[in-house]
Formats: sequence, C-alpha cells, structure tokens
Amino acid sequence: MIEWLLYIALGAALGTMGGLFGIGGGLIAIPALGVLFGLDQQLAQGTALVMVVPNVLLALWRYHQRNRIELRHALPLSLCSFVFAWLGSIWAVGLDAHSMRLGFVGFLVALAVWNVARIFLKVSPASAELRYAWPWLGVLGSFAGTMGGLFGVGGAVVATPILTSVFGTTQVVAQGLSLALAAPSTLVTLVTYGVHHSVDWGVGLPLAVGGLLSISWGVKLAHALPEKVLRVMFCGFLVVCAVMLGFEL
Repeated sequence: MIEWLLYIALGAALGTMGGLFGIGGGLIAIPALGVLFGLDQQLAQGTALVMVVPNVLLALWRYHQRNRIELRHALPLSLCSFVFAWLGSIWAVGLDAHSMRLGFVGFLVALAVWNVARIFLKVSPASAELRYAWPWLGVLGSFAGTMGGLFGVGGAVVATPILTSVFGTTQVVAQGLSLALAAPSTLVTLVTYGVHHSVDWGVGLPLAVGGLLSISWGVKLAHALPEKVLRVMFCGFLVVCAVMLGFEL
C-alpha cells in the first residue's frame, strides 16, 4: 500500500511536468525509473508509457479547451506518427539495453542544445498560420513518431521545437499539436512494448493515477507562464534528465 502511494506521488510530480511542457511526463519518468528503480532502458520506457498514454490524452483535451487545436494540422501529424512510432518501437525492443540508454542520453543532450540555441537565435514572430503547407507536417510526424517509438516518449519533445522554430507557431500552440501527434504514437508504442513484455504494470498503473490527478495543473501553469520562461525551463528539464541517466551508464 505504501509503495502504491509513493508511486502515485511520483506520478503526480511527473504529470505536472508533463502538462507544463506538453510531453505527458515520460521524458523524466524514464530516467527516474532507471535511476530510482533500476529498470533497464526498454523496461523503463515501456513502464513510463503506462503513465504517458492517459496523461497525453487528458493534456490534449485540456490544451484543446484553452486553445483550439486545428484538425487540419493535427491529422497529418497524428496519422504519420502512428505508423512510424509502431516501426520505431519494433526496432527498439530488439536493441541492446545499454546501447539504448546511451542513445537516449544523446537524444536528450541534442534536444537541450537545440533548445538553448533557439533562445539566442533571432526568429520571426510567431503566427497563427503555419509557414509550410500540411504535407510537411506529415514529414514531421514521421520523424517525431520514429523517435517517439524508439525512445518511448511519444515524439512531442521532437515536434515542439520544430513547430515553433521552423513552422512558426507559438510555444503553446506547438505543445498542443505535439500532444495530438503523441496521442496515437504513445498508444501504439505501449502496445508493442507490452506484447514484448517490456512493461512493469505494477509500477506503471499507480504512476498513471498520480499523473491523471495532477496534469491539469501543469497545463494551467503552461498557459500562465511567459513563453521565454517556459522554453528556458524546458531546456533545464532536458539537461537534468540527461545527467540523471548519465550516472547510470
């Protein structure tokens, strides 16, 4: 019983961060499960997805309530991410666990560097309209879906910075679209990991309960913070995750 309460509390903390950054909480849940519970990379990713899937669905609904997500933009992202996340997850479950962890740390560092660079680069003002037509959203969905399936994070962390810097959306709009991308990709990735016995349901389910109780607070905070502050916090979040997992290599 005490273990379940601890898992729920951890899930609540992760869910708040997931809502704040529009990523479902999986990006920090994976290093937390690896460091705190000693799970190998595939098992950590699969277990984190049990929490991520309902968190993403709830966060998507909350974002849509506050800032309507355009279906014409969300649909190509979602469909392509679904197909390529499935392919990426099949690839992931067959890889060596240590190599997967090393790759995941590199993935986090690359994301952090890219987001730091974006803070200092001059960019065009954000617009309500995308700079590129919808077929390019399919390309983004394919790439982000592959990364999400491979690393079990849904692809939102890849899509969000690209949507703001390349497609010209605001941070909040980008996070909403990224959640639309992540919803189908996290679901198909969880199914694949589950079929290959890379999920600890006893840990994942209470994490999911905690996440569902708290993710709305994170979404509310995301809409209240200045955009630059949100980006700086996201960069720091990525670096902390990379350092946590780096100690486990």
